[in-house]
Amino acid sequence: MKTLFLLIKLAKMGAIGKEITVTMRELSRELDVSPQTVLRWLEELKEQGYIHKRESRKGTLVELTEKGINLLEKLYEEISTALYSGFIVGEVISGIGEGAYYVRQYAPLIREYLGFDPYPGTLNVRVLFPKTIFDALCTARPIIIPGFTRNGRTFGDVRAYRVRIDGIEGAIVIPSRTVHPPKIAEIIAPVKLRDALNLKDGDKVRIEVV
Repeated sequence: MKTLFLLIKLAKMGAIGKEITVTMRELSRELDVSPQTVLRWLEELKEQGYIHKRESRKGTLVELTEKGINLLEKLYEEISTALYSGFIVGEVISGIGEGAYYVRQYAPLIREYLGFDPYPGTLNVRVLFPKTIFDALCTARPIIIPGFTRNGRTFGDVRAYRVRIDGIEGAIVIPSRTVHPPKIAEIIAPVKLRDALNLKDGDKVRIEVV
């Protein structure tokens, strides 16, 4: 396991597809271990077939092997599956007060495309995990609610992603033009979620992407 950190470090330093020169002192500082430990880990990685390593007049040259690259790719896939498996953990916050207006404007289309009559308002959640709502939604297919013009005003398309909070169906909505940063999720539902789930600012919620 410890040698894996060294393998990752070598990949970040550019040892994929080419040899790079490394020093035990530099790597020991980066990994907070002794130079002797770094040397031992390099030898272990070499013996296991994860790196090529040779000495030259310039110093120690290392390069990840195909086996080493495959290991990191597999690890990346496993971690991505574990961390970004379609849910969001966040903290309830107050919105800026415009949600009710926009939900009313889109209500007929929400009913048509999502199949429910929305409560005129949104639950705003500051995302704590993963980093942004887009990390959680990257594999989900959005439902596009088309834009329209009303009384000379243009309302843009909205991407909607079906979600569930404590058994209540709803949707994260992302307008094509939004003032919210990617750390904020706006959620619509057939009910007022704050009342139905007894939520207040600061409460943590788990949102499942369905």
